Amino acid sequence: MPIVKLANTTTFECRPDETLLEAARVQGIALEHSCRTGRCGVCKARVLSGTTIAKKTEESLNADDHSGGFILTCCRTAVSDVELDIADLGELGNIETRTLPCRIASIQRLSSNVVEIVLRTPPSSNFKYLPGQYIDVIGKNGLRRSYSIGNAPRSDGLLSLQIREVVDGEMSRYWFNEAKVNDLLRLEGPLGTFCLRESQASQLVLLATGTGIAPIKAILEQLVAIPRKNNYRRIHLYWGGRDESDHYWVPDYPELELRYVPVISRDKGFVGAKGYVQDALVNDCLDLTEAVVYACGSESMIESAKAKLLANGLDQKSFHFDAFVSSN
Repeated sequence: MPIVKLANTTTFECRPDETLLEAARVQGIALEHSCRTGRCGVCKARVLSGTTIAKKTEESLNADDHSGGFILTCCRTAVSDVELDIADLGELGNIETRTLPCRIASIQRLSSNVVEIVLRTPPSSNFKYLPGQYIDVIGKNGLRRSYSIGNAPRSDGLLSLQIREVVDGEMSRYWFNEAKVNDLLRLEGPLGTFCLRESQASQLVLLATGTGIAPIKAILEQLVAIPRKNNYRRIHLYWGGRDESDHYWVPDYPELELRYVPVISRDKGFVGAKGYVQDALVNDCLDLTEAVVYACGSESMIESAKAKLLANGLDQKSFHFDAFVSSN
């Protein structure tokens, strides 16, 4: 059976019926990932030696990626022993992904097209996750959608989700027209690797568009709850929306040195930062060589932000992201 070796010397076996990502997870090893469908690009890795074969289409890779030896671990399996230029994520390997029953504890409209759903899990479930991760909610007929958890772990175990309405979306129809308090659902999680990492950076920059603010909110709550994780001199939060109604939440964390910049792209009468959220950050001329960036939102924002921030001095290893891929 092929052996996969990582840059930090961690090794694991990979069966032909498993992707590299699946094989690592089964053996308690966490690799960078998010969507698991080949679309977001979070799990991109360079093959240093060995041969892999694609089991799924690697949608987020371009010709330059392929010629440079890059693959997506969620799409490929090993044909021979393989060495990858990535490392495992340590503590994330200890987070167990499970499928659990859950019930809706509350439903609240945050805006005309965003609803907050709070889920409760069985008291004995002891559901553990890291702020920034997401879950899959499984509804009737096995319909499944992914949602970031919008709060840090709480003593009561409640999980908050911020859900944007998708026109003609099957799951949206349930959330916005049919869902009732105490409805029984299932969830699978936690999933993804979007979470705070140890860093020597003096500035923490958080970028979000739309409901991408949910995992960012969870991370901010974590910094308040566990002050030793906050080694940053300053925290900058940029949240982009089309108009002011998209900013349905206001951060209020007096314990943090937090600078909040709401950004509007379409409302010409808005008094404040206008345009795209990544451009607002670049225009502020922060010293990105001293920063670590966590970005969550649309695929187009993530792609643009990464290119522009790296061009303005950010180290590639200091850009962490979770790209929301569209689904009905």
